[in-house]
Order: sequence, then structure tokens, then C-alpha cells
Amino acid sequence: MNYDVIVVGGRVSGSIASMYASKNGANVLMIEKHQEIGTPVQCAGGVSDSFFKKIDISPSSEYTLARVKGATIYSPNRNSVTSKNKILKGRILERKNFDKNLAIQSANAGTEIMLKTTVKGLITENGQVKGVIAKHLGKILEIPAKIVIAADGIESNMAQFYGLENRFKPKDICSCAQFEMVGLDVDPEMMKFYFGQKIAPGGYAWIFPKGDNRANVGLGIRSSQGNAYHYLQKFTEKLGGKKVEFNVGAVPIGGPIQKTYGNGLIVVGDAAGQVDPVTGGGIHVSAECAKIAGMVAADAVQKEDYSEKYLKNYEKIWKKQVGKNLEKSLRFRKIFDKLNDEDINNLLKSAQNNDIDSISKLSILRLLKGYPELLKLLRTIL
Repeated sequence: MNYDVIVVGGRVSGSIASMYASKNGANVLMIEKHQEIGTPVQCAGGVSDSFFKKIDISPSSEYTLARVKGATIYSPNRNSVTSKNKILKGRILERKNFDKNLAIQSANAGTEIMLKTTVKGLITENGQVKGVIAKHLGKILEIPAKIVIAADGIESNMAQFYGLENRFKPKDICSCAQFEMVGLDVDPEMMKFYFGQKIAPGGYAWIFPKGDNRANVGLGIRSSQGNAYHYLQKFTEKLGGKKVEFNVGAVPIGGPIQKTYGNGLIVVGDAAGQVDPVTGGGIHVSAECAKIAGMVAADAVQKEDYSEKYLKNYEKIWKKQVGKNLEKSLRFRKIFDKLNDEDINNLLKSAQNNDIDSISKLSILRLLKGYPELLKLLRTIL
């Protein structure tokens, strides 16, 4: 076995990186630790209409469910505002099917896939990555490659094996829990978001409709502020309905890691911290960066240049395309971190009413000084 590119991780980032590396002529192996791609489920599954255009994939009924037209946002005091802004329009994915479909598309593009395989280390020579050491069905294998793409999630072993700093601080990790529920009385075209320290401290709760009175009901809280499952149980007590699936996970919300490349190595997705720090949504950003990773890796193979000097092009491109938005989002998140429930109640009310005068009477004025774009953002959404 000898490959141009090995991608570690077979979820959205891994499959898209593999697909685009294969499409552009590289001989690619994708390694996935689970025996089936798509399980366990990750993410609530909401994507905007622009998502599919950015990665050049057509939405399919095989993995898209409800067509959502907007959202209702609930403040801690349970006042609500409903918006059908185009920013909020999109689809709810069946993540099991979507992730597997991406892997199938990658395989059809030429990628080989090795399941139930754990990568134990990197093969390196004079600081240059030359492949991976993997355990497959009890056997230890050394698999050579010219480039390794680390798409192995928030606890990326690949980045750590190489020596890149990607250990996220507890305060920068959001702990998430989600039920899929049936028998719910929910609007099939509207998402719901709930804020409040008693509901989801340091985060928010969501209800994403999936059609036929089904929904993904979940929440994310700051890891240092309690147990996500405990808060989810409390949140779902009064909803009615029945639980048919339970999933947990963690999301890095502290912004991208300092360096996302090395000699023969590219880091992408949650492993690189490529997640929106405000929403905790990673699928859009990760997919866009993964496409770039696959294309740069294939280009490096054609040019026979696997040095970090050349692979730095990956970071230059993704920062140009999504870097400023991530920086702005991180700035917003740091402001939100300072707000209490009363502040959020007043901020949402002021944004809804477009009441600039009343905002000056709020305690959050001191927090918003220098960041008027936050209020502008809320008004844009509403």
C-alpha cells in the first residue's frame, strides 16, 4: 500500500477532503475508526442554502429532510421573535445518510476507504510526514503517503503527534447533547433557539424539525458549567414526545488553532478549530476548508512538493475565504460571554425594536462599546 494522500477521519471534513484530492488526480486512502461512516451522529444537521453551492454538491432527498424558512428565538424571559430572513433559510440533514453519502461520492471519485482502523502514529523522516501507523482488525500497519490530512476531530491525535498545539481550553469547548424525538407538535418549517443560564449556561438549546412531527432537540453548554445531558433532560421534560436516539459530542469554539499545516501534514475541520465560535456550527466552515485541503494536497502531489512552505498555501486560502468571519464571530462570542440573562433579554428587545435610544439605558452598553456590529448583526438576522 502506497498512497499520495491519507485522510484520517471519514466524516464531513474527511470525505470532502478525500473527494477533492481524488477528483484532482491524487491516489487517496481515507481511514475511519468506526465500522460505519455516519454513526454515531454528530451535529444538529442544519445547513443554509449556500452550503451545497460552496462544495459543489446537489442536495438530495436521500439525506435532506425539512426545508426550513426561518427561526424563532426565545430570550431567557421567554419573549420571542420570529424571523424569516434569508440567512436562516436552509435544510435539515439526516446526518447519518449525509455523511455516508459524502463517503460514497468520495469513493466514486477514486478514494479507497479503510474502516474500523485506528491511527496510532505518524511515520516521519527528518521532520517530514511520510505516512501513518495504523491498527486494522488487530494488525499494525505502516502505510506510506506523501501527505496526511488530519480530519480526526476535536481531540486530533494527528496534530498532536506532529507537535502542533491543538489542545483546546475547557472554557473554549462546548459540550453538546441531543435527542431525536417523535410525536412533537413543531412547526415543520421553523427552527427554534432558546437562550438562558437555566436552560443552557454558556450556550443555547435548539429544536430542528425533521418532518412528520420529528425533531432534533439538543443543547450546548460550556463544558466548565455542568452536564449537558442533565440540562437536556430538564429542557425536554415538558415537550412531550418520545426519544428515539441520543447523541453527545464536544465542539471547539475558541477559534482556529495557530497553525494548520506542517511538512507533509494538513489539519482540517474540528481538529483545526474551524468552527463558528458563536453558533458552534462547524459543518459549513469545515466543508469549505476541507475542499481547499483536498485541492491543495492534490496540487502538491502534482508539483511533488510536500514541504510546509508549499502546504502553507492551504492556510493562506482558507484564511482568505473564511478567516475574517471566524475572527468576527470570535469577537462576538467574547461579548456574549459577558452577558447575563437580563442583558440578553434587553439586547434582543432592542434589536427587535430597532431602538437605539433604549440601548443606551442598558447595562450592556459598556460591554458593546467598540462592537456596534454585534447589534447590527442581530438586527440583520431579525
